[in-house]
Amino acid sequence: MSHTTVLVGKTYYVKTFGCQMNLHDSERVAGLLDSCGCIPVSAPEDADIVVFMTCCVRENADTRLYGQVSAMVSAPPAPSGQRVVAIGGCIAQRDGDRIRTNIPNADVVFGTSALASVPGLIARAFEHGSRDVLVDVDELDRGFSTDLPTHRAQAFHAWVPIMTGCNNFCTYCIVPYVRGREASRPFENVVAECASLVGEGTREITLLGQNVNSYGRDRYGQPRFAELLRAVGDTDIERLRFTSSNPKDLSTDVIEAMAQTPCVMPHLHLAVQSGSTRVLKAMNRSYTREQYLDLARRLKEAMPDLALTTDIIVGFPGETEEDFEDTLSLVREVGFSAAYTFIYSRRPGTPAAKIADDTPREVIQARFERLAELVATLAHEANQKDLGGVAEVLVEGVSKRSSAVMVGHSKKNQTVHFDVPQGMDASQLVGKLVDVQVQEARTWYLSGCLVGEPR
Repeated sequence: MSHTTVLVGKTYYVKTFGCQMNLHDSERVAGLLDSCGCIPVSAPEDADIVVFMTCCVRENADTRLYGQVSAMVSAPPAPSGQRVVAIGGCIAQRDGDRIRTNIPNADVVFGTSALASVPGLIARAFEHGSRDVLVDVDELDRGFSTDLPTHRAQAFHAWVPIMTGCNNFCTYCIVPYVRGREASRPFENVVAECASLVGEGTREITLLGQNVNSYGRDRYGQPRFAELLRAVGDTDIERLRFTSSNPKDLSTDVIEAMAQTPCVMPHLHLAVQSGSTRVLKAMNRSYTREQYLDLARRLKEAMPDLALTTDIIVGFPGETEEDFEDTLSLVREVGFSAAYTFIYSRRPGTPAAKIADDTPREVIQARFERLAELVATLAHEANQKDLGGVAEVLVEGVSKRSSAVMVGHSKKNQTVHFDVPQGMDASQLVGKLVDVQVQEARTWYLSGCLVGEPR
């Protein structure tokens, strides 16, 4: 019996942890299950198949996964009478069949390169009806998942991977070990996929890679990301974003391509991680504080309206008060529009995990809180620049706060809320570009009223 026959009519739910690459992989898993006749549902307790796409960048992701998967033991019975729990993504790749020790109710484990095997593994789990976990994490770099079916969460937006893996080996990071080395997709394939998406009505594309700035180096001998930005811009996509971007490879030609390609949005997420050159060296980040500040200056000179956001780790082993003050001063000098701040999370298997550190936890927590306060202040100041102006917003759906309020993102990736005009069908606004007169600028969002006609 084929796995398609076994799975037809089964309900499924996919829960995603972590980065945008995991979101893309989840859409491919959902697409594969759709193609087997499965039916998506909005809650895990209503599903015959529950898939957890995992992240292992920080320890709390492990903890959340264990809690949510374990909760399935006491969930109501599956609609079909049998439930299969599948664990995919980076934790699955890292732990393999050892995952059963921490998650005894797992039925299927599949790695970051094994998406195509998911329907077969799940079908076998249904057929066997046993507690023998089925595992496929044997190989990395099996190719790209972009030829697999997809079930996109938003018809107007698409994730487009341009490469997989990472060669940087930052000392705190597990990603190269669970995603493999850098492998770039053929240039023509990426552009063709983007052109096809535009033809289907996609309005915004996000190009994905662990380090998009090095795209093409492994395949062509030198990076071609600047060229790729221009080529994707020529497909007539209305909005183009990309992530992640490593400062050490953000070249002048990429900055020029960003500034000269109209569809590239005026937002860049450029992880700094620390403002201390000494700590950056210990992290193996391959740039200095001064080089990052120069890069930020050149970016803002080329794109004065650019919203620059970042990631920062507090409490990296051996970080001193002087190192932390360097981070605070860099954050002030750059003037980030937002920042994701994290307390260092020790990841077994990484070089940093072997570094001894006797900094008291309360000292690290106090530093984290000081940084968070500064980041919030700067984010609030950045948003004040748009108060009273008009923001172009791609509408994503109804706000969680109220069914009378819509939410979307501006060109600078700010969250924007606006009231649904009286007599207008809210559902008809999803996927539209609208202009919002900004009447309120808060720390983490803008709000206002619709002006003009949706388009």
